[in-house]
Amino acid sequence: MSLDSRLPNFRNLSPKERLDHVGNLLDLTSDDVRLLAESGALPLEIADGMIENVIGKFELPYAVTSNFQVNGRDVLIPLVVEEPSIIAAASYMAKLARANGGFITSSSAPLMRAQVQIVGIRDPLNARLSLLRHKDEIIELANRKDQLLNKLGGGCRDIEVHTFAESPRGPMLVAHLIVDVRDAMGANTVNTMAEAVAPLMEQITGGKVRLRILSNLADLRLARAQVRITPDQLQSAEFSGEDVIDGIIDAYTFAAIDPYRAATHNKGIMNGIDPLIVATGNDWRAVEAGAHAYACRSGHYGSLTTWEKDSKGHLVGTLEMPMPVGLVGGATKTHPLAQLSLRILGVKTAQELAEIAVAVGLAQNLGAMRALATEGIQRGHMALHARNIALVAGARGDEVEWVTRRLVEAHDVRTDRAVELLQEKRGQ
Repeated sequence: MSLDSRLPNFRNLSPKERLDHVGNLLDLTSDDVRLLAESGALPLEIADGMIENVIGKFELPYAVTSNFQVNGRDVLIPLVVEEPSIIAAASYMAKLARANGGFITSSSAPLMRAQVQIVGIRDPLNARLSLLRHKDEIIELANRKDQLLNKLGGGCRDIEVHTFAESPRGPMLVAHLIVDVRDAMGANTVNTMAEAVAPLMEQITGGKVRLRILSNLADLRLARAQVRITPDQLQSAEFSGEDVIDGIIDAYTFAAIDPYRAATHNKGIMNGIDPLIVATGNDWRAVEAGAHAYACRSGHYGSLTTWEKDSKGHLVGTLEMPMPVGLVGGATKTHPLAQLSLRILGVKTAQELAEIAVAVGLAQNLGAMRALATEGIQRGHMALHARNIALVAGARGDEVEWVTRRLVEAHDVRTDRAVELLQEKRGQ
C-alpha cells in the first residue's frame, strides 16, 4: 500500500489511536510501536555509553507532520519538539503545497571541510603554493585513514589553502581538506584526516600546525527546497490571496534587510528543521551553527529563505542552506528512536534526509509568514499554547480540552484563569 501523508482527522484522535493509524500505515512492527508507546525507549546502559556522567534520561514530545509530499513522494516526518504550533503550521502549509506538487528539492554532494591551521610562517604566499604543489600527496595520505569510506565512493577530494597575511599572531595559513563523507555527518572522519596530514603540512611549509578540526560552515553541502502557492489558496474571509502574498513578500523583505528581524525569521525556519534533526539523532547544534553563519556569508545577516512572485502572480518560496546530516555514526546508530525515525521517513541517503529537512523548514517559514501577514502570530499560537497552560494548571484527560476551549473562547490564556476554570469544572 502506498503511503498517504494527509492523515485526515488525525488531530482529533487520541495518542493511541494516532499511533495505531501510523503503525498500520507504515507497517511498523510491535517493537517499533512499543518504542513510541512506552517511556524508556533509550535503555539507561546505552545512554550511559553515549555521553559522560549520565544520571538519567530526558524526554520530549514525539509527533509526525501530515500532508508532506517531497519530490512526488508522500512522507510522514517525525519531529521532536516542545513548542506548540510547529506541527500544525508545517502540516497546514504542506497541505497547501501538495495542491501544486508539494515541495521540490535537490542537494549537492555531501562535502565537508576540515581545517588545518598553520602558524609561524614568514612566506605565506609561497607556502600556500607549496601546499598546492603537494596536493596529490596530501590527499593520498588523508585517504589512507578511512579505507571503508573510499570503498563507499567517498574520501578526500581536494584541498584549498586560505592565506591570512596579517593577524594579531602574524601570518597564518589555513588548509581545507574537502572530503566526501557519503552518508555520515562526517565530523570524526574529517577530523581524523586533518590530524593525519598535519605533520606533512608542517614539513612542506616549515610552519607549526595548531588546530586540526572540521568547519561547521558546510557551504559545499547544501540542500534546497522550492514551493509554489496560488493566491486562491491563501485567501480568507478577511484577506484576499493577493494581499496575503504581498504581505508575505513584505515580511520577507524586512528579514532580508534587517538582522534583528532576520534572527527571528531564521529561528522560525529552524523551528521546523531542528526537531527533525533531533528525531534522527543528528547534531542540531552543528546544523544551527552552519545555518546562521551561512545567513551572513555576504557580510550581512539576512533571511535564509527567499519569497517572490512568478509571472502568474503565484507565491514562490525557496530555501538553500548547509545541511550536514548523516544516517550512520553517533546517535543515529545507537538511539533506538533515531533508527525508527529514519525508517518512518523511508530515506536511503543522507542527502535525502537533508532535502526533507529543508522542505520542513520552508513550510514552517511559510506558516509563520502567513500568520504575520494576516491575523498576527498570536491568535493561532496562543490557541495551541492554551493546552500547555491547561496542563500547567493541573488539568488531565478530558479536562485539558475543556479548559483549553474556554481559555481560547475568552481570549484569556493565563495560568491563574486556567486554575479557576479547572476548579469550576471539578466543582460541577
